[in-house]
Amino acid sequence: MSGRELPRQITRLIEVTDRTMEVYDTIKDIRGLPEAFQEVRKWLPLVEQTLREAKTPAKKVEFTNDTNMLGTRMDNCEEKADNLLEIFQKIARKSTEEYVPSVYRSIAVKLGKHRVETLMGGILEDLLALVAHHMFQAVMQKQVEPLDKAKQELANVSPSLSESDLDEQPGTASQHGDRNQQFNNFGIGPQKNVDGNYFEAKGDQHFVTEINHIYAENRAGISDRPETPPKPFATIPFSRDPDFVNRGNIVDQIDERCSKPAARVALVGLGGVGKSQLAIEFAHRIAAEQPDVWVFWVHAGTQARVEEGFRTIADAVKLPGRNQAKTNIPQIVYHWLSNERNGRWIMILDSADDRDVFYGPTSGDARNGRPFVTYLPQSRNGSVIITTRNRNLAFRLTGRRQNMIEVGPMARTDALTLLEKKLESPTDLDVAIELVQALDLVPLAISQAAAYIQAIAPDSSPEKYLAEFRESERKKTRLLQYDGGDLRRDGGASNAILTTWQISFDHIRSKRRSAADLLSLISFFDRQGIPRWVLHPPKTTKDGMRRRRQSKAGTLELDDSSSATDDDIDNGADDDIDGGFKDDVAMLRDYCLITTNEVGDEFEMHGLVQLSTRRWLEAFGREEVFKKQYIERLTASFPTGQYENWVTCRSLFAHVQVAFGYRPSEDTLGIWATLLHNGGWYAWSQGVYEVAQQMLGKARKVRKRRLGKDDMATLASTSIFAMVLSNQGRWEEAEKLEVQVMETSKTKLGADHPDTLTSMANLASTFWNQGRWEEAEKLEVQVMETRKTKLGADHPSTLTSMANLASTYRNQGRWEEAEKLEVQVMETRKTKLGADHPSTLTSMANLASTYRNQGRWEEAEKLEVQVMETRKIKLGADHPDTLTSMANLASTFWNQGRWEEAEKLFVQVMVTSKTKLGADHPSTLTSMANLASTYRNQGRWEEAEKLEVQVMETRKTKLGADHPDTLTSMANLASTFWNQGRWEEAEKLEVQVMETRKTKLGADHPSTLTSMANLASTYRNQGRWEEAEKLEVQVMKTRKTKLGADHPDTQTSMANLASTFWNQGRWEEAEKLEVQVMETRKTKLGADHPDTLMSMNNLAFTWKDQGRQSDAIVLMEECSQARQRLLGAGHPDTLSSLAAVAEWSS
Repeated sequence: MSGRELPRQITRLIEVTDRTMEVYDTIKDIRGLPEAFQEVRKWLPLVEQTLREAKTPAKKVEFTNDTNMLGTRMDNCEEKADNLLEIFQKIARKSTEEYVPSVYRSIAVKLGKHRVETLMGGILEDLLALVAHHMFQAVMQKQVEPLDKAKQELANVSPSLSESDLDEQPGTASQHGDRNQQFNNFGIGPQKNVDGNYFEAKGDQHFVTEINHIYAENRAGISDRPETPPKPFATIPFSRDPDFVNRGNIVDQIDERCSKPAARVALVGLGGVGKSQLAIEFAHRIAAEQPDVWVFWVHAGTQARVEEGFRTIADAVKLPGRNQAKTNIPQIVYHWLSNERNGRWIMILDSADDRDVFYGPTSGDARNGRPFVTYLPQSRNGSVIITTRNRNLAFRLTGRRQNMIEVGPMARTDALTLLEKKLESPTDLDVAIELVQALDLVPLAISQAAAYIQAIAPDSSPEKYLAEFRESERKKTRLLQYDGGDLRRDGGASNAILTTWQISFDHIRSKRRSAADLLSLISFFDRQGIPRWVLHPPKTTKDGMRRRRQSKAGTLELDDSSSATDDDIDNGADDDIDGGFKDDVAMLRDYCLITTNEVGDEFEMHGLVQLSTRRWLEAFGREEVFKKQYIERLTASFPTGQYENWVTCRSLFAHVQVAFGYRPSEDTLGIWATLLHNGGWYAWSQGVYEVAQQMLGKARKVRKRRLGKDDMATLASTSIFAMVLSNQGRWEEAEKLEVQVMETSKTKLGADHPDTLTSMANLASTFWNQGRWEEAEKLEVQVMETRKTKLGADHPSTLTSMANLASTYRNQGRWEEAEKLEVQVMETRKTKLGADHPSTLTSMANLASTYRNQGRWEEAEKLEVQVMETRKIKLGADHPDTLTSMANLASTFWNQGRWEEAEKLFVQVMVTSKTKLGADHPSTLTSMANLASTYRNQGRWEEAEKLEVQVMETRKTKLGADHPDTLTSMANLASTFWNQGRWEEAEKLEVQVMETRKTKLGADHPSTLTSMANLASTYRNQGRWEEAEKLEVQVMKTRKTKLGADHPDTQTSMANLASTFWNQGRWEEAEKLEVQVMETRKTKLGADHPDTLMSMNNLAFTWKDQGRQSDAIVLMEECSQARQRLLGAGHPDTLSSLAAVAEWSS
């Protein structure tokens, strides 16, 4: 007996035992069934357990004389088990509701006069001999007692057939082992056996060696003796899985395809996705539902395993000559399978992953090297089912793509069902969903996780497992390497998902090194959207990368001296390189390790497979090699964050975020910093400030350490980092860094160098955000004039500085100066760049904003519509710039009181922003605030409040409680409370906003002054005149000093103070201020500006209260007529003034 025979015999016995239990379940309810049947069924699980525990030590057994006798003993045990199964099957077929003794008697006599209890007793006797053998004794001693107990209890059961029924002679030892047989010899020294012959028994053998006498003497004669062909049965080495989850119609597909003559079906998929489990379930269904069909299971991982599987078939069907040394086992099995008279059969070739197993030469003189594929028959009565990871091999073995069934990860509902079954208890649905998705819906990973959770419960639970899984890559690896054991996986296969996949990696590496290298590189990318052109870039210069120098908005990008080189690029012919890459991709696809999109220009790889690959590389000491190659490839491919690069940046940004999490080796740090710099630049341009801060902060730190704080690359990162801080409202920190960049640039490059000028512009922008208009203006004028001189009046950078200065003028209320510059910028850009260039459209939008501030609604609307429509065509309806232009147009509608049109646009902007940018993106929150403002003006307080609370809370979480945007949202909510007359709630928020702004921005910052004015308005509505007046006077005086007496904001504060005087009946003081405001607005804004008309309206009310009825009516009529022209007859302000005229006139 070879070392492989015993494990095969044990596996075969397990199959028969499982089948016997299944058949018994179909006859257990038959009336009159002898008690012995129930007693036999009682001990079958013990038999199965003993056999399963014997599998592992059996693999270590080597050939000796006594193991040869043990093998013979197991042959006898197999025969008894077969006979027992045949009796059960015969009774199942012939009996209905009543037990028919004649059926049992006839089959028992036919099989050698065996009762079921006699056969079971013999099986228990054989197992006692097995566990007592010195090769098994150490690990299986605990099985002796239960086996002996079972044997004794079975001996006392009432006979299922009488002696007369069997026509037996008492005391005769049956050849097959009845109760009168005498097998056991536990002594030491010479003893006689039942035939009176002497034999030696060693004390450590502990089992009956007279079998050697019975079988060894005439072994050849016995093997040639004709054997009765058995009835069909199944050789499935695995029991049916009680936790099996029926995944859609896959099993039905197998059944449908196997119903066709000479069918070949392949289940193809990644390791661990459940191919074998589907095959096991199908095999058991066939065995249970079609007992006349043979079901043969062959493990096809190696040629030796296939050989073993074919020998099992030869033994199962009792092929003549199978025990002869020179017999070609595959050949005789092939002939038997091809003979349709032998009945229907199904063969499962499990784990057929290696092409060489089937198409490589085989060993053995009898086969002359014929490959195994030639021994797979295509007879009409048989079907072959293949489970494989190798798509190409599946096609070769089945011959048609239509015969291949792709098996992927489970559907989420199926994965949840599997998890619940494996845990044997329900779990929180949300946690379960997160867990199965974290495990990529891979069945083996889910089963493995459940096994781990159960193994160490209560120290683990789904929640705890998920938390540990997400904690770090190391923790994740440890969990995924857990091997919990699975009775329905081959004994040689690991139950740890990472190990399962790494077997495929080893195979690929041995067959095609370049494919393994490609797999290794892909494992470092994000799991999806992996561009082909990055993995296989067009042929460039020898070093594989071009040095770049790019600048924008104070950022200077210089590649570090450590330019990346791709040592692995083959410098041979382009066609050879491209062909080799295609072959590598084909191999990885064949092994289901990667997938491609329809076009074939993007790849995808399961996250857990990527992790497994990286851990595999780590084991070989190759992780850093491919991490470096990944960073080099990505740095060469990812451009700067300029607008024209956004499409490329967007497609690669997820991979940059992954790279940010990798800590590269020292020699890769320089290019890694370049990658993070460009990635942070792009993140800043998209308003993803937290990510930008992290990437740029890391890039700046690395460059500062490696190159020094004054190096231009370091300054480039510092510059954009400062802009990120500015966008986060951290103006003091931003200003400090920007001054540093500016001064260093002046020293190193000169005061008029383009990059120095850019740093000055950035500092001006920070001043602008702080309301420090004069300081901002001074820098912007200097930048603009220098650029005009150095670069020319129509240079893009010069135009940008002009636009920045115009923006400062606009915030100072200097509309005419702002308009003049903006028109100049717009016209020049139209000429130089084209009417639909993004920069031209931005200048048009800026001019529209100035028109809007001047109350020139029609002109503003015309420009905004043009900008919006062009952006829709050029950039797309959901581009951030398109959404901004839609919001601007909505704002113009809002100012005209066209609430429905404004609302429609604001809703569209908000919904699209949520989808494209995320619910908590700054632009999304702004759009929500704008919509809330529209609701507020329509008197829809509850809807406005709901949105404003949501915006405020999100900004608190994302930006912090004292961020300028958070404070704005608090002020907006206070305004909604104010409009509802909820004065105390409004006051509470307004005080908080005012105090925080005083601390963060300063007492004279424009935003601080606005919050003071809002609080004064609340006091006024509460009748708290003195408190209101005190704040309003303070605001007015500060604005006069900071902004000038005729600034729009100063005029507004004067109007507010006049309103407080008016409410106190101080008509003369009110009138004096209102006249001053009205005249200034007429001069600065025009007679028809909405703010001018509002001041006319206020003054008319004051005259009315002073008793100057006629003057009041004349002024109000003039106001109402102007409003009708400007705003329309239906505008709320128009209706209000018309109503006043009608009332006063009556």
